[in-house]
Amino acid sequence: MISKKMSELVKNGSAIRAMFEEGKIMAEKYGKENIYDFSLGNPYVNPPESVKNVIFDIIKNEPETFVHGYMNNCGYEDVRVKIAKSVNKKYDTNFDENNIIMTVGAAGALNIALKTIINPGDEVILFAPYFGEYNNYLSNYDAVPIVVKPDFERFSINFDDFEKKLSSKTKAVIINNPNNPTGMVYSQEDIEKLTSILENKQIEFENSIYLISDEPYRELIFEGNSIPYLTKFYKNTFVGYSYSKTLSLPGERIGYLVVPSEMDDYEEIFGALGVANRILGYVNAPSLFQRVIAECVDDTADLSVYEENKNILFSALKRYGYECIEPKGTFYMFPKCFIQDDKAFCEKAKEFRIIIVPGSTFACPGYFRIAYCVDKKTVINSLDSFKILAESFLRA
Repeated sequence: MISKKMSELVKNGSAIRAMFEEGKIMAEKYGKENIYDFSLGNPYVNPPESVKNVIFDIIKNEPETFVHGYMNNCGYEDVRVKIAKSVNKKYDTNFDENNIIMTVGAAGALNIALKTIINPGDEVILFAPYFGEYNNYLSNYDAVPIVVKPDFERFSINFDDFEKKLSSKTKAVIINNPNNPTGMVYSQEDIEKLTSILENKQIEFENSIYLISDEPYRELIFEGNSIPYLTKFYKNTFVGYSYSKTLSLPGERIGYLVVPSEMDDYEEIFGALGVANRILGYVNAPSLFQRVIAECVDDTADLSVYEENKNILFSALKRYGYECIEPKGTFYMFPKCFIQDDKAFCEKAKEFRIIIVPGSTFACPGYFRIAYCVDKKTVINSLDSFKILAESFLRA
């Protein structure tokens, strides 16, 4: 018999994955070209050509026992050096290999950070709407999620509710910038206000509060927007990064965690993170793709297609009567449903062969997420269906 905790996880499942699986079934029934599947954040564009060339070069020229072998739990030192230099050049930071831990994607980065700092019963602040898997990550370590209500005006931080939710039990705050599911970017003003509150609360509660920044979409921002690098504003910050989106490598599970030397108890924490990598079962990040990242650290896939898709879809939805804040990054959009029951709305959308994810999955009922990381033809062909879906509610 499986454990009670796993029984609950199996029963509740992942709504995103469930919609994705349903989309595959519908595609078999009606034809893939007739299904508009916006469920899963699976990059549509190919990885840059450099990735393929580097893989071949590594396999041909580097010793096989080295490429496919174990290394330090934190990752290859030379790879961490190259990543640190890249981050320093881009964001005017001062990191070296002792500030970088190679991880199994951004999810692995968040999990080793939480494993390192959380005691059962510790509280972790989440800003709704947020990526639903955070709940499962916190459950792994018996942390208590404390959810800050959404700021519906611009989907930034509801600072009044945030301050109320902080307590002496608060161990960490998770922020996702740019945000999944809204596509919004927290401004420097937002970050400065957030970190100022945290600094004051650390003094008030006489303990460390860690900020965990989940940043797999950092490079996926649209014209005129930028992402502040949080370690420059708050020393107790972990930054989790993934190459899943920027290099279109979601299945390779490769990323890293940044740990600034100024962090409280840095040496103890850095050592514990390496142990967490091992005991959680990762042992180390995938060896081949660590070698690949060393040579492709500043490359990206062609991310321009996502902004083009956003422009087409956003302008059309606004014409059809949908309420939506225009995304500033990622490849997600978060419109408001025409009814409060977002699950019923998404079920109705299936009648028009549109696969979208209810906002309640992200702790924000009444909205739905569109993952427009699909080919442009799918976006264009879906527009009539989105229009008919809207009219089915507006006529009622």
